[in-house]
Amino acid sequence: MRNQDTTKHDYGHAMLVAGAYGRMGCAILAARAALRSGCGLVSTHLPALCVAPMQTAFPEAMVDIDPDDRLFTTAPGSLGRYTAIAAGPGLGTAESTQRALRQLLEQRPAEAPLVLDADALNILALHKDWLPLAAGAVMTPHAAEYARLFGENDPGEMAAKHSLTIVRKAHRTKVFAPDGATYENHTGNAGMATAGSGDVLTGIMLGMLCSNHLRASTFNIVCRAVEIHGKLGDIAIEKQSESSLIASDLIDNLQHISTDITAH
Repeated sequence: MRNQDTTKHDYGHAMLVAGAYGRMGCAILAARAALRSGCGLVSTHLPALCVAPMQTAFPEAMVDIDPDDRLFTTAPGSLGRYTAIAAGPGLGTAESTQRALRQLLEQRPAEAPLVLDADALNILALHKDWLPLAAGAVMTPHAAEYARLFGENDPGEMAAKHSLTIVRKAHRTKVFAPDGATYENHTGNAGMATAGSGDVLTGIMLGMLCSNHLRASTFNIVCRAVEIHGKLGDIAIEKQSESSLIASDLIDNLQHISTDITAH
């Protein structure tokens, strides 16, 4: 339950760096999920040609416009304004986007939680010497993304070595903290094997990390986000078949679940 004497500014300002021309669905899904997960404001950093689709599909989002029409080529300015940051879904891996991601990693405020997903992970797999710049981040790789980044190395060892919280997405998603803590999730179903499901998870994590007014640990928030993500899928198949589930159904069901978390 929220304190009644609050405003949107009490619940944080999220920055989402996602999407490119022809790949805007990722950004729209993640932005919607973030705001549904409790943060007060969401800004999305988008190429110029992607602004109209975002503002049409999700008018609640604000936009920060990249100098390029089609690609992510420049990190958002004034990153210190944002409570939490997420980057990766739908960005692509063009050379200009690779440079922009490095710029984002170099300029991000140390106090702002950072979630890296999808193409942010694919870019880091091309530049493994950049991994120290990602220290402290949450990474959300599926099997192929993990293999490109870390090969066959144990996720717990990689989390400790690189100071990361690793969310190893699978049927039983596992979370590995830098201090050795682990969590295995037991919510969710096969209907969630659908386009955009991972973008929704990124958005949920971003929104919850941003609205963390109780100051729970990153590990606890991420574990709760993973659990909620699975529960959204479980709610969905109470009303429809697994095969008909789409990512937007997960976001629609967020209104039925509290994303508040008790600090530990």
